Amino acid sequence: MTRVKRGNVSRKRHKKVLKMTKGFRGAASLLFRTANQQNMKALRYSYVGRRKKKRDFRRLWIARVNAATRRYGMNYSEFMNNLKNSTIQLNRKVLAQLSICDPEAFLQIVLVTPCIQKV
Repeated sequence: MTRVKRGNVSRKRHKKVLKMTKGFRGAASLLFRTANQQNMKALRYSYVGRRKKKRDFRRLWIARVNAATRRYGMNYSEFMNNLKNSTIQLNRKVLAQLSICDPEAFLQIVLVTPCIQKV
Protein backbone atom coordinates (compact mmCIF):
# COMPACT_ATOMS: atom_id res chain seq x y z
CA MET A 1 0.00 0.00 0.00
CA THR A 2 1.28 3.45 -0.81
CA ARG A 3 2.10 5.94 1.86
CA VAL A 4 -0.37 8.78 2.40
CA LYS A 5 0.99 11.99 3.85
CA ARG A 6 -1.80 13.87 5.65
CA GLY A 7 0.22 16.77 7.03
CA ASN A 8 -1.48 19.39 4.90
CA VAL A 9 -5.06 18.18 5.41
CA SER A 10 -4.92 17.78 9.17
CA ARG A 11 -3.02 21.04 9.64
CA LYS A 12 -5.65 22.92 7.65
CA ARG A 13 -8.45 21.32 9.66
CA HIS A 14 -6.70 22.09 12.95
CA LYS A 15 -6.08 25.70 11.93
CA LYS A 16 -9.72 26.09 10.86
CA VAL A 17 -11.00 24.85 14.23
CA LEU A 18 -8.50 26.92 16.23
CA LYS A 19 -9.44 29.99 14.21
CA MET A 20 -13.11 29.45 15.09
CA THR A 21 -12.31 29.06 18.79
CA LYS A 22 -10.20 32.20 19.03
CA GLY A 23 -11.28 34.08 22.15
CA PHE A 24 -12.39 31.00 24.09
CA ARG A 25 -10.92 30.63 27.56
CA GLY A 26 -7.94 28.48 28.46
CA ALA A 27 -7.18 25.32 26.53
CA ALA A 28 -10.40 25.69 24.54
CA SER A 29 -8.61 28.08 22.22
CA LEU A 30 -5.14 26.51 22.27
CA LEU A 31 -5.36 22.71 22.17
CA PHE A 32 -7.01 21.12 19.17
CA ARG A 33 -8.94 18.35 20.90
CA THR A 34 -10.44 20.63 23.56
CA ALA A 35 -11.00 23.37 21.00
CA ASN A 36 -12.84 20.96 18.70
CA GLN A 37 -15.15 19.85 21.51
CA GLN A 38 -15.85 23.42 22.57
CA ASN A 39 -16.42 24.47 18.97
CA MET A 40 -19.05 21.75 18.46
CA LYS A 41 -20.70 22.76 21.73
CA ALA A 42 -20.64 26.45 20.75
CA LEU A 43 -22.26 25.67 17.39
CA ARG A 44 -25.03 23.75 19.17
CA TYR A 45 -25.59 26.63 21.59
CA SER A 46 -25.66 29.15 18.77
CA TYR A 47 -28.40 27.14 17.05
CA VAL A 48 -30.44 27.08 20.25
CA GLY A 49 -29.63 30.74 20.95
CA ARG A 50 -31.03 31.93 17.63
CA ARG A 51 -34.40 30.43 18.59
CA LYS A 52 -34.20 31.60 22.21
CA LYS A 53 -33.48 35.18 21.11
CA LYS A 54 -36.94 35.45 19.55
CA ARG A 55 -38.58 34.36 22.83
CA ASP A 56 -36.46 36.73 24.89
CA PHE A 57 -37.26 39.75 22.75
CA ARG A 58 -40.98 38.98 22.82
CA ARG A 59 -40.84 38.83 26.64
CA LEU A 60 -38.99 42.16 26.71
CA TRP A 61 -41.54 43.84 24.43
CA ILE A 62 -44.43 42.52 26.53
CA ALA A 63 -42.79 43.81 29.72
CA ARG A 64 -42.27 47.25 28.18
CA VAL A 65 -45.82 47.51 26.86
CA ASN A 66 -47.17 46.31 30.21
CA ALA A 67 -45.17 48.96 32.08
CA ALA A 68 -46.32 51.68 29.68
CA THR A 69 -50.01 50.71 29.86
CA ARG A 70 -49.98 50.57 33.67
CA ARG A 71 -49.13 54.28 33.66
CA TYR A 72 -52.55 54.87 32.14
CA GLY A 73 -54.52 52.64 34.49
CA MET A 74 -54.82 49.34 32.64
CA ASN A 75 -52.81 46.18 32.37
CA TYR A 76 -51.24 44.46 29.38
CA SER A 77 -53.94 41.88 28.71
CA GLU A 78 -56.76 44.46 28.81
CA PHE A 79 -54.80 46.73 26.49
CA MET A 80 -54.06 43.98 23.96
CA ASN A 81 -57.68 42.83 24.02
CA ASN A 82 -58.91 46.39 23.45
CA LEU A 83 -56.35 46.82 20.69
CA LYS A 84 -57.58 43.68 18.96
CA ASN A 85 -61.23 44.74 19.30
CA SER A 86 -60.48 48.16 17.83
CA THR A 87 -58.77 46.50 14.82
CA ILE A 88 -55.51 48.35 15.35
CA GLN A 89 -52.85 46.03 13.98
CA LEU A 90 -49.59 46.95 15.67
CA ASN A 91 -47.25 44.26 16.86
CA ARG A 92 -45.57 44.15 20.27
CA LYS A 93 -42.23 45.33 18.90
CA VAL A 94 -43.71 48.52 17.46
CA LEU A 95 -45.79 49.15 20.59
CA ALA A 96 -42.69 48.76 22.79
CA GLN A 97 -40.73 51.18 20.58
CA LEU A 98 -43.56 53.71 20.68
CA SER A 99 -43.85 53.47 24.45
CA ILE A 100 -40.16 54.35 24.82
CA CYS A 101 -39.45 56.74 21.94
CA ASP A 102 -42.80 58.47 21.53
CA PRO A 103 -44.96 58.28 24.69
CA GLU A 104 -47.46 60.82 23.30
CA ALA A 105 -48.21 58.61 20.29
CA PHE A 106 -48.52 55.61 22.59
CA LEU A 107 -50.98 57.56 24.76
CA GLN A 108 -53.06 58.32 21.67
CA ILE A 109 -53.21 54.59 20.91
CA VAL A 110 -54.24 53.89 24.50
CA LEU A 111 -56.96 56.53 24.29
CA VAL A 112 -58.28 55.19 20.98
CA THR A 113 -58.85 51.69 22.35
CA PRO A 114 -62.47 51.28 23.50
CA CYS A 115 -63.82 50.46 26.95
CA ILE A 116 -61.34 52.46 29.05
CA GLN A 117 -61.45 55.42 31.32
CA LYS A 118 -59.80 58.40 29.65
CA VAL A 119 -56.79 59.68 31.59
